[in-house]
Amino acid sequence: MKFIKPFIIVCLLVFLTGCDKEIEEGVMKSDLSKDVEMVTDLGNIIIRLSDETPIHRNNFIKLVNQNFYDSVAFHRVIENFVIQAGNPTTKPSEEYKGDGDPKLSYTIESEINDKLFHKRGALGAARTGGISNRKRLSSGLQFYIVQRGVYVDSTLNKTLERINKQLAYNTVVNSSGIIDDIDAFTSFREELSLKTEKEYTKNDTIQLNSLYSKVELYKIDSLAEVAYENMTKKYDFPEGRREVYKTIGGTPHLDQNYTVFGQVVKGMDVVDSIAVVKTNDAGKPIKDVRIISVKMIERE
Repeated sequence: MKFIKPFIIVCLLVFLTGCDKEIEEGVMKSDLSKDVEMVTDLGNIIIRLSDETPIHRNNFIKLVNQNFYDSVAFHRVIENFVIQAGNPTTKPSEEYKGDGDPKLSYTIESEINDKLFHKRGALGAARTGGISNRKRLSSGLQFYIVQRGVYVDSTLNKTLERINKQLAYNTVVNSSGIIDDIDAFTSFREELSLKTEKEYTKNDTIQLNSLYSKVELYKIDSLAEVAYENMTKKYDFPEGRREVYKTIGGTPHLDQNYTVFGQVVKGMDVVDSIAVVKTNDAGKPIKDVRIISVKMIERE
């Protein structure tokens, strides 16, 4: 009889651990029902990831479980807009580079979902813009948290125009006859980004300029203006969205163009504190504000 209790405990542990499993490398099934706790120099932020964006959700969980964000600093802070982090070169032992480390950087497929929008506290994936990223791929590492306050109808109307012009631009850069030359230019530029300045050759520069000249001949900005004017149905905010932006706030001009994959559920006061620190002209805090640690925690 003395072996019954230990046997029961062992069986219970097997049962509990058996319910959990690794759904992909670095991501456990149990992680999907947890929140993210981000401990910063100025306080804690609790974030809930969205099941509507599984690629971004799982990628972020993987990085958290790898302790990737521990000691990373917020490198782009713009009051009344966003706070941004995830650049590995902001770690204390690294030499800071605004574009990050090209050897570590990677992109993931966008998951732009109209159910998820840029209200105050939204967690979004940073990305490059312009022709270099016609597919609107997200940075696999860098994220931002929306900090901006409320809007009024007049500014929201201007925002809608900005969104639709960006959608028209996206249509142009993804149109047949243009994408091949854009992809040739961006692919070669990415290839060169992995080289040091000493490794550049004269032929590299000539080829890059030649590929860029082909893209310039399309006059993409002009084509985008025409596409905008000819849009038969322009994007409008879904019902109730205006009221959210007018009462809670956010950055609506990023809607439809950047992936939102989570929301701050606690600690917006900390986000606000980070947003007001002194920065240089590039938005980098003069005194580093660091993410001390990030971990998955049980959801309240």
